[in-house]
Amino acid sequence: MTKAIVIDRLTKLYNGHAAVNELSLTIEKGEVFGLLGPNGAGKTTTILMALGLIEPTDGEIYVGGVDPLRNPIEVKRRVGYLPDNLGFYQHLTGLENLVYMAQLNGIKEGVAKEKALDLLGKVGLSDAANKKTGEYSRGMKQRLGLAEVLIKDPEIIILDEPTLGIDPEGVREILSFIRSLSEEEGKTILLSSHHLHQVQEICDRVGIFVKGELLAEGNVTELAEQLFFKDSYVVQVRGNSIDEALLNKVEKIKDVNRVEEVAENEINIYCKKNITSRLARMFLEAGVDLHHFSKKDYGLDEIYHRYFEGRDEA
Repeated sequence: MTKAIVIDRLTKLYNGHAAVNELSLTIEKGEVFGLLGPNGAGKTTTILMALGLIEPTDGEIYVGGVDPLRNPIEVKRRVGYLPDNLGFYQHLTGLENLVYMAQLNGIKEGVAKEKALDLLGKVGLSDAANKKTGEYSRGMKQRLGLAEVLIKDPEIIILDEPTLGIDPEGVREILSFIRSLSEEEGKTILLSSHHLHQVQEICDRVGIFVKGELLAEGNVTELAEQLFFKDSYVVQVRGNSIDEALLNKVEKIKDVNRVEEVAENEINIYCKKNITSRLARMFLEAGVDLHHFSKKDYGLDEIYHRYFEGRDEA
């Protein structure tokens, strides 16, 4: 795959404090990458360096093959950015704001209006196209901001909390639209958000950011394996007649780390690798009446919060 964003040992110091500390990260073309972390983690600082709006203390960054420090205008041509704080000309309508932005990007008025109307429809603002943005709600402004990002047809899209203030049904629509930008149009998307389930829903990979450092990156399965180490595979079992002799037999299996009794007739089996089929056969052959048998999948919420408990404890 072609690399859309390449970051190598990127560092930004403020008064000797590292807002971003030796960050190395590669985002592939057409990928949706989610950047997760608490306030002050360094996410926005990284984004601003990618846009050429602030200068790194050390390290390198290339966006679409271009160094944003040396060629910030070229990067801005290729990248669309939706900040968390939006501003529009409040005396103009949503349509007028979009047409004006398109013209600033060199698009002729007739074409600009056609594109603007199309984008307003895609983000669910057709009915508010001729309404002044000063009367828009926060959620409507978020939708208009996304349309504004797309008006110049950027190669790379950077979104900071894109669903902020949008109702649940609107969130579903916007997330689906963002995903389609990657799948159908090949856009590269860097998404910064605190909404873990939303990130898990649409991102190909995720990076967990804490105190200026990228602690881990990968898809949800890879993150679980990095975080939970020996307990990457946990088999949850519920059933009648699970006796001590059977548990002792299970514990002697080479790839089993331990067996934990959760409740009466309910156990968790912690494994080094996925041996669910072997375990299922063993329980059935032992005559256990199984009520539930499955491999536990760690969600992004569980992964994210475990990082803040300390990796050594995990």
